[in-house]
Amino acid sequence: MRRQPAPDERKRDADRTRERILEAAIAEFGAHGFAGARVSAIAQRAGVNQQLISYYFDGKAGLYQALTDRWREVSAGLNTADRPLAEVVVSFLAQDAQTRNWARLLTWNGLTGADSDDSFFGAMVDDIKRRQAAGEISSEVDPGMVLLILFSATLAPVSLPQVVKGMTGLAADSPEFLRRYGETLKKIVEML
Repeated sequence: MRRQPAPDERKRDADRTRERILEAAIAEFGAHGFAGARVSAIAQRAGVNQQLISYYFDGKAGLYQALTDRWREVSAGLNTADRPLAEVVVSFLAQDAQTRNWARLLTWNGLTGADSDDSFFGAMVDDIKRRQAAGEISSEVDPGMVLLILFSATLAPVSLPQVVKGMTGLAADSPEFLRRYGETLKKIVEML
C-alpha cells in the first residue's frame, strides 16, 4: 500500500517543481524572447504538465514576472554597496548559463521594442551616482552613460559571440575568454 506524503514532503516537491519550471522558462525565454516562448515548450523542458504553469504562476505573464523578481534578487546580491564597481561588473560577466539566458532575453526585449522598467534601471544609475559621490569613479562622466557602457560590455559576449570570436579567436563562453575579458574590464573600470 502506498503511503501519503507528509505535508512537508509535498511542499518540497512543489518547490522543486516550481524551480524546474523557472529554470525551463528562462531557457525558453532566452532562446525565443517573451513573444516567441511557448508555455507548452516550457512545460516540456521542465518535464511537467502545462497546467502546473497556470497553477503556480497564473500563466506566461506571471511566470515572466516571477523570473523578473528572481533576477532582481540575483542582481542585488551581485551589486552590494561594499563591493568595488570593477568587481561588480566582473561578477555579472562571470555568471552562469541562467544569467546568460537573461542577457539573451534582455537583447530580445530590445529587438522587439518591449517596455523596460525605468525604476529598475534608474536605481542602477543612482548607484553609479553614489559611487561617484564616494570618489570611487570620476564625477566628470555621465553616470547613465557609464552604466550603459558597462552594461553593454557585459552583454557583448552573449549578444555578439561571433564578434568575440572574430576579434579574439576565442569562443565567447570559453573560460579563457571570460577570464581575460573579465581582467580587462576590471582594469578599464578601475581607470574610471
